Amino acid sequence: MHTRSFAFLLTIMTAPCALHAQLRPVTCCNKGPAIVYDIAFPNAAHHEAEVTATFTTLPTGPVNLRMARSSTGRYALTEYAKNVYAVKAVDGKGKPLAVTHPDPYSWTVTGHDGTVTFTYTDYANVGSGTFSGYNLTQQHIQPQASFVYIKGLEARPIRVTFHRLDPSWTIATQLVPTSDPETFTAPGMQYFFDSPTHVGNIQWREWTETHDGRKQTWRVALDDPTAAQAIDAYTEGARKIVHEAGAVYGEFPAFDYGTYTFVACYRSDCQGDGMEHRNSTSVSGGSMNGNGAAGLGTLSHEYFHSWNVKRIRPKGLEPFDYDRANMTDGLWIAEGFTQYYGPLLEVRAGVTSSANLIRSLGGIIDNVANSPGRRFFGPIGMSQQAPFRDGAAASDPVSPNTFISYYTYGAAIAIALDFSLRAKGKSLDDFMRTMWLNHGKPEIPYSMRDARHALITTSGDSAWAVDFWTRYVEGHELPDYAPLLERAGILLQKSNAGQPWVGGFLGAATGGGRGGRGGLPGGATTTPDIPARVASAPAGTPLYAAGLDAGDVINSVDGKPIATAAEFAAAVAAHQPGDRLAVTCTGLGGTRSTTITVAENPNLQAVAFEDAGRTPTTEQLAFRNKWLASQAK
Repeated sequence: MHTRSFAFLLTIMTAPCALHAQLRPVTCCNKGPAIVYDIAFPNAAHHEAEVTATFTTLPTGPVNLRMARSSTGRYALTEYAKNVYAVKAVDGKGKPLAVTHPDPYSWTVTGHDGTVTFTYTDYANVGSGTFSGYNLTQQHIQPQASFVYIKGLEARPIRVTFHRLDPSWTIATQLVPTSDPETFTAPGMQYFFDSPTHVGNIQWREWTETHDGRKQTWRVALDDPTAAQAIDAYTEGARKIVHEAGAVYGEFPAFDYGTYTFVACYRSDCQGDGMEHRNSTSVSGGSMNGNGAAGLGTLSHEYFHSWNVKRIRPKGLEPFDYDRANMTDGLWIAEGFTQYYGPLLEVRAGVTSSANLIRSLGGIIDNVANSPGRRFFGPIGMSQQAPFRDGAAASDPVSPNTFISYYTYGAAIAIALDFSLRAKGKSLDDFMRTMWLNHGKPEIPYSMRDARHALITTSGDSAWAVDFWTRYVEGHELPDYAPLLERAGILLQKSNAGQPWVGGFLGAATGGGRGGRGGLPGGATTTPDIPARVASAPAGTPLYAAGLDAGDVINSVDGKPIATAAEFAAAVAAHQPGDRLAVTCTGLGGTRSTTITVAENPNLQAVAFEDAGRTPTTEQLAFRNKWLASQAK
């Protein structure tokens, strides 16, 4: 293993033959000549790219060119065509062709001679794991967001040229390099669209290791004007996380071209985000500010996806359909288990403290235990809502009382599974390894029945596994977390035991990351000039039970005028659980009176026994150490 800085790799690598369009690059079965793309940025100051796409050997008749409507790693529609304009088309002789726009996301070209060169302007000003962003300092390109395609030609190879604004800039991507530092290739559309590309003033690091006789290289390509020592520290943290992730599965994936790239943009003009890809990860956000640990949490999560979702793939995402929203039952495993492992790998790698992890476990359990959404759906149902929740926006709001993030719900299931399996001499690591051997390594998408079978196999206890699955995965029940966490000397307790609480938020507050149940007092914004207007009143809270809803303004409590959120919080704090507050409020129905029955704050937290004034036993410390200690050899 070695770590060094480098200018750029120009090695031309050969792709393996493949069977699955989405799971593996297609090279042996390519059909037809290469599709050629060219993207330049003459108006980068205004976030525009000029794109050319050339398709040859086309069948006679009209050709329909499309922009993707969705994005790998996301599950809601994105409609990238909305920022495409100034479209033109010519044939192989340069003759202008007729272009029509039959629907919002495609264009039809007629009269061609077998060749169509389609040009257009693309506007992009985000720069994230989902959207492209072009400006004078960098170009962050998500290919599915920037390039048109033709259905039926997905297996054709691709050649793409990225024109740099500055010849000193380099290009970070999992695409295959050529002898031209601006030109790359892909074996097909699925691989191309799964290949984020960053063009800018990149600082590079890499290391190479050999495992099971296979030499592979990990590259850190970081666009941030931070000091070299911070990038060195970031790289070292990434290396340790890579080792811990590999230890979970017992081996590393065979990266298709022998290289894995962390494409990282820590600039103010790159939106905070992370997105997994087959042989790379796109991470972005504000400046590192010399902090080598910045962004490692996102990196840890996304790198774990190299196995869990990029190769261990749930049915419904195979192959990924860029023309519609993609739904699967398995996001609670794909995203939720990854959410659990991200911070766990950081602890095992020694880049964060166990206290941070334990605190996060409490937040996860609190969110699921106290959310009204669990009345309607379990983790499978939450996964199925992704097309409506994963960044999707509509003019009519969805119910605030029916959803728990599949990240959070899945992580809560992962906690219960890990601690339960450890009591049986196994662990969630063993389950993930079973999923890897059954589905990830051979790249066979799994169903929920397959995942249940893997749990039965891993645990060696069919009755227990089926009972767990039936109650907590297919059903809405919640595991009893307190005795589970106690095995590791962790106390699950109410964070504000005995404190008055009415739930919801007032003023500018919108939920506080607790599923809308952070509650009053403490959960509301209490800036004096914010009015006592209800921002949220989730089902199950005293505010909801009293008939209050978002938009209602509280005017008085027990006959005393209330003008601000701070005054209302103070009025609640002066009471005890069980007390009844006579309240007047103004809303859509005019001014009315109601009664709020104060409850005890239900929010939960997890703390190590030592931090709760208790002494863990030798057995509890041994359990905790086995869970948190480095697994890398």
